[in-house]
Amino acid sequence: MMKPSAVIDLLARPLGVLRLSLTARCNLACRYCCPESIEPPGLLSTRDQLRLIQAACQLGAHTLRLTGGEPLLTDRLWPLLDQLSLARQEVAHPFSRLKDVAITTNGSLLNDEKARRLRDMGVDRITISLDAVDGASIARMAGLRTGPEAGKALIQRVLAGIDAARAAGFNPARGRLKLNAVIQRGQNDDQLIPLARFARTQGLPLRLIEYMDVGNRNGWCRDQVMPASEMIQLLHSNWPLQSLGRQPGGTSGQWIYEDGEGSVATIASITEPFCSDCNRLRITADGQAFTCLFASEGLDLRPWLREDISDSVLAEVMTGLWSRRSDRFSEERGLEQPANHHAEMAYLGG
Repeated sequence: MMKPSAVIDLLARPLGVLRLSLTARCNLACRYCCPESIEPPGLLSTRDQLRLIQAACQLGAHTLRLTGGEPLLTDRLWPLLDQLSLARQEVAHPFSRLKDVAITTNGSLLNDEKARRLRDMGVDRITISLDAVDGASIARMAGLRTGPEAGKALIQRVLAGIDAARAAGFNPARGRLKLNAVIQRGQNDDQLIPLARFARTQGLPLRLIEYMDVGNRNGWCRDQVMPASEMIQLLHSNWPLQSLGRQPGGTSGQWIYEDGEGSVATIASITEPFCSDCNRLRITADGQAFTCLFASEGLDLRPWLREDISDSVLAEVMTGLWSRRSDRFSEERGLEQPANHHAEMAYLGG
């Protein structure tokens, strides 16, 4: 099998990760994400999605992350995984180059049957988002207007989802099951230690994410950003940590607890940008390609997904998009006034 042609951008960054959004809708209304209640028009078909994934693989992508909104909310997930799984088993197929197929979910819709289907269809990793372990806090963060009792019920559903994933074979000790938490000062920063304690008890790697200025609806304010360094300092005062650094092309700084009880990571897009080796291409549920999470506009790929357009032409268009890329918004944020408009988090797929 020929190796994929590694396309690089203007800053010599190769394409490595494709984040494909399946829906802009979500069953929650998290305050930092503000999802749509309806789908954008012109959603990609399964055939369209497969063509885009194939082109990305041919250009060097080795990781596919399926996102939303909430990807488990749409039935469009299953036919995509079915065909993707079959093609990954063919040595000569571009999909066989995918080392990792992952899905990000809030976990509230994950049950035994869905977890087994995900595992059987070749999903390698599940990341579950949980921003608090207290009923009132999670209700506030998830936009549940009915208060603490609804928050407690949500936590129980997420716990059941974690158990289902573990039972299906997603082993957190091997990095197959992780927990994400966005920490927003003044909103859920009091949940940092309880979340870490919960993750340690559950044997789950925990990724702590700085509150980001993605989109325009979340009322982002820098004062509400809790720096990753501060998060680590607080955790370290409870359970000493040892730094493992950040892998090239990775988004998170890695830490392990010195007592051997698991690991924690931080995604510090605001205070410790990692634009220099960012390798991610995002494609929305309606076919808009974004080369930066903080971009305001994407390239509509749907004209090149018509049946009369060849796969090679589609690959050329995506090559051109990536090779012209020079995005480094997070690094420039500290140098100049950032743009006032960004695409919304749920639309971009995070």
